[in-house]
Amino acid sequence: MEEVFPREEVDLFSESYSDESRFQYCGQELRITQNYGARLGVAAPVWEAAIALCDYFEEQKFDFRGKKVIELGAGTGIVGILAILLGANVTITDLPKTLKQIRQNVAANVPPACSAKTQVCALCWGEDQEDFPRDYDLILGADIVYLQDTYPALLRTLQHLCSSRATIYLSSKMRQGHGTVDFYQRLLPLHFNVNLVYRKEEEDINIYKVTLRADS
Repeated sequence: MEEVFPREEVDLFSESYSDESRFQYCGQELRITQNYGARLGVAAPVWEAAIALCDYFEEQKFDFRGKKVIELGAGTGIVGILAILLGANVTITDLPKTLKQIRQNVAANVPPACSAKTQVCALCWGEDQEDFPRDYDLILGADIVYLQDTYPALLRTLQHLCSSRATIYLSSKMRQGHGTVDFYQRLLPLHFNVNLVYRKEEEDINIYKVTLRADS
């Protein structure tokens, strides 16, 4: 983990404990539990890139009503939960070990009336994507571009999920030394149109709007 995050961030995961944080977006209060510990590791916290993506949707007055959405590498599920509360039908995905935390946050924030619009599923990039349909309107990911070894599998997953009707929004901390810039400037453009739509300079976070290339 130290290869990805500074020492002070690794220390977050040295002990097991839970913490609830509250966020206000688009008139909705989100109560998000973060289960810190070695088991979840980097999946435990709400990362800055997820907050930036929620900020972006609020600033843009983004209309999720009736949209079919999938969130990749959801961690706490904060982005997908916001989309549910704003009217979308959402599938929230991550590795199996993370699903308990996501379900805990869904139960705390999503009213029973919206439960039919919510799914929480395991998705291992490069392996399980063909179990999912190709009819999503929106594909969301916050801070999922940080380990170079995962990039080929992530690209295969995005290629499968993204039809010509879909739009992908990816929010990333532009970490040095982990190929994040290369992913957006060289790898992703091989198959997708990639446009920077938002930058949070003080935190070095970019949000990209991505669509399938016509020749892919």
